[in-house]
Amino acid sequence: MFIKLATNLDAYQVTFFRSLLAGITVLVITRRNGLRINMFGVMASVIYAVLLFLFVWATKHTTAANAIFLQYTAPIYILILAPFVIGEKFHLRDLATVVCCIAGMSLFFVGDLTIGDYEGNIAALGSGIFLGLYIMLLKHPRAIGMNSVITVIYGNFLLALLTLPSGIAAFPTATWRDYAAVGFLGVFQIGISYILFIKGVTGGTRPLDASIIGFIEPLLNPVWVFLFVGEQPSKWALLGGAIIIVTVVVHTLIQYRNKPATLQPLA
Repeated sequence: MFIKLATNLDAYQVTFFRSLLAGITVLVITRRNGLRINMFGVMASVIYAVLLFLFVWATKHTTAANAIFLQYTAPIYILILAPFVIGEKFHLRDLATVVCCIAGMSLFFVGDLTIGDYEGNIAALGSGIFLGLYIMLLKHPRAIGMNSVITVIYGNFLLALLTLPSGIAAFPTATWRDYAAVGFLGVFQIGISYILFIKGVTGGTRPLDASIIGFIEPLLNPVWVFLFVGEQPSKWALLGGAIIIVTVVVHTLIQYRNKPATLQPLA
């Protein structure tokens, strides 16, 4: 919603402001955990930067429904690649959960998904692939020992640096609404939310489970629209949302019913 609200900014300009503010936000909050990074962290930072840019590009060049739906194909790639990347076992219940969630989200966007805007759709699909890969890398053994959110800091600053010329060019035409939109995106939608998401993943949540729980994000899409715009969600959306909620709750309860919490403090 906020990417769409920044009407005077293109994808590069939104990326600059969002990433700059996100990098600063995460740096300020987690600076005591250090800024050391190894080559594995550099690679993960680049992957993170690519997925951020692809999602912004997709949202600017296709519908918001297409962008979020295709990005949340990430659990499919985690399901397929996790046994090879991080050695997680494949379970049939995981496959059933992913299928149910994607089916529920498909109902959620009945009438909104389109096959046009192929450039935006390809970018959104790419963001899903890189999101799945990035979540897996958070649990890779070579990530141990670094500030858990170091890739968010460097990834965002890398994007801000690459899009700096576009960001500078935006100052004469940007409005207060544009700045408010990218301010929210940088501080909350990327900065604080990724701190919390990574805290969950590094604290014991499996990458696949983290991506499944993330289905709640597109589920809230029509909720925000209803609250701020007054648009009533369709019956298909309500049914799809119910399927996702039930699936996520059941899967999470089964997966973690006998496991103690292992969350570590941020500082």
